[in-house]
Amino acid sequence: MSSLMSPPGSGEILPESPHISSSFRRRAAGFYDRFAEGGPPAHLEDFLREEFSLDVSTEYAGIPIRNPWGKASGQLSMNADQIREDVECGLGFVVLKTVIAQDQHGTQSMDAWAIHESRMLVERITGPLTGQSGWTVTWKGRGWWRSFDEYLALIRAARDTASQVAGNAGGHATLIVPSCKYHLPAPGETEWRKCEYDYSTQQFLDAWCATDSQPMPIEKDFSPTLAGSDLATGRNHILHWLREVPGLIRSGSQQRKTPAALRVGLKLFNAMFDDRFQLEMLQWIHAIDSQSRPDFYVYGNRLFNSKQNFSGASGVAYGGPDLSDRNLRVMSVFSQESDSHSGSAGGRLPWSATGGIGSGRMAVEYALRGASSFQLHTFFQLPASEYHMKTGRRTARAMHELYFHPETGFVVWAEHLRQVRSLSSDRILRIQDLPA
Repeated sequence: MSSLMSPPGSGEILPESPHISSSFRRRAAGFYDRFAEGGPPAHLEDFLREEFSLDVSTEYAGIPIRNPWGKASGQLSMNADQIREDVECGLGFVVLKTVIAQDQHGTQSMDAWAIHESRMLVERITGPLTGQSGWTVTWKGRGWWRSFDEYLALIRAARDTASQVAGNAGGHATLIVPSCKYHLPAPGETEWRKCEYDYSTQQFLDAWCATDSQPMPIEKDFSPTLAGSDLATGRNHILHWLREVPGLIRSGSQQRKTPAALRVGLKLFNAMFDDRFQLEMLQWIHAIDSQSRPDFYVYGNRLFNSKQNFSGASGVAYGGPDLSDRNLRVMSVFSQESDSHSGSAGGRLPWSATGGIGSGRMAVEYALRGASSFQLHTFFQLPASEYHMKTGRRTARAMHELYFHPETGFVVWAEHLRQVRSLSSDRILRIQDLPA
């Protein structure tokens, strides 16, 4: 694909059906049915390596993780019980619900985003642009509405749980990732609320380092609802945010009495402009100087419909096939420009994919464009009838579909790439091998 003006529906690279042998298809289907009844193997990553020569260990923000699957920030990652289920089911990472930054006095300049989620709706959606069917989840709220201290307690509890479960199982700990919406100056506003950046970042690090000294990744969340606000009406204004925010977050960490390692990530949103501006944002974060450059990024947050109403509120963020199509379309163009980006200071940034990931096949689509991990949200909330595994916890059911579905599973599509690239069956295939 050579044009950012390519029509919707042109984003995918993979064919409709995998090119695999009938014997492999039968073997994959057999495991799909067997694990639906009895549950997956205790050491699933070892099983995948031994049975399918597939190494699913990878990285997020440059930090090693056991597998590429993560839970995106949202209402499914805001209490200890939810985190424990995800950790025990073996997710590679969990991004906590987005908290709103505050200063030492408890003042939040972005408090309009701390809205309680009163109702949530999971439903099928037919993309108005692509005409393809999928799923989306809609809710009224935005960010974390509880106290800031409760969020810090969640960081500590989540980290303790991940460490404990990993110790009992003798494996890698699920990576816990805080997410924050820091102050963004509105048009005409010249000052950044640096005190919010300093105080919040230091508090996150204090909570994180209470467990150990591993580098703390943090996602700076550019919410999809931001796209529909007056704050994001100017392109230069958005680019100014992308240049200033990473340095402001790092400045807060550097003022701690005890140094702590920090990995700053930007969760880029789908702005209310055309695809060219999405590409410009990606180019921009790679071209800015080292102090302002993020350590990684997440791409790309949900679409926004300003005309749709939900639960008495105007404007709705939504996902589904139109979102994944746009993300893949933009990332295809960006990936084709890899030579120019790899020549920039620091080279290509690692990135985590999000948006319309409802199958292992879609995850492979993102991996072909360089994503090293995959964040899902809606897929963990589907009706029970959508999962082949009928017992066990929802996270485990979702992962079973993502790995082993005989038509759309990650195992099947990894084998497809092995076949079309004429790789031997005993060669270990890794996530970082997937980009073409």
